[in-house]
Order: sequence, then C-alpha cells, then structure tokens
Amino acid sequence: MTAQNGKDLLVKVDLDGQGVFQTLAGLRATRLSFNAETVDVTSLESQGGWRELLAGAGMKSASISGSGIFRDEATDERARQIFFDGEMPDFQVVIPDFGTVEGPFQITSIEYAGNHNGEASYELSLASAGALTFVAL
Repeated sequence: MTAQNGKDLLVKVDLDGQGVFQTLAGLRATRLSFNAETVDVTSLESQGGWRELLAGAGMKSASISGSGIFRDEATDERARQIFFDGEMPDFQVVIPDFGTVEGPFQITSIEYAGNHNGEASYELSLASAGALTFVAL
C-alpha cells in the first residue's frame, strides 16, 4: 500500500436519517480509533504463569475525533443539532484504500474556538453507540 493523503480520510454524517451522507465540512484533522476490552481467564493452571484471554469476549468500541474550521452551514448546524438533541445518527468514516466504517455514533464533545485575527474553529469527539459495519474497498 502506498502513502495516502490525510485529507482523504473522511467523516460523513447522515443528514436526514434516510442514508444521505455528507462530509462534515472544514475538517482538517481526523482520527478513528477501535478498542476491544479483554477478559482475563488466567488461573493457577495457566501454562508458565502466562496470562490467558477469553477469545471473542469483551466490549468493542470505536471513537472518532476531528478538528477543523467552519465552511458549510448545513453540516455545522447538523452537528450542533445532534449534540443538543442527544441524537445518535449513523456516521461513515471513509479510510482511503482500506474501506468504510458505518454505524451510530454520539457526539460526546464539541468545542468552539477563535482568535481575533483568525478563523473560528471547532473540535469534536464521537463515541460508537451500537454495532458498526465495515466494507472493504
């Protein structure tokens, strides 16, 4: 696999609940993280005293974070609405030359900032809120 442009990692939100996804405009930096908790089943009989884990057990989760500038009124308004209404719509994360992750996420934080001589910016964090699907490219 060759190096990929960071700008090709896209976060999209379902704007209307009908599966119409639009890229969150103005994002400059994006991060997607997958996590899986472990279930330790080590006992006195574990070979050599090594830890043993239970396969397929534990909770899985994903988180998305991003930062950017305001560029598109529709997606900015939708992000605010999702946060203040406590919605958990579907999001898509497009990972270049890898695939697309899709499923419900909750916006857990949204921060706004600005300097008197610069652009207004925002940072947001999302946490998975249900089963996610992955479609390879």
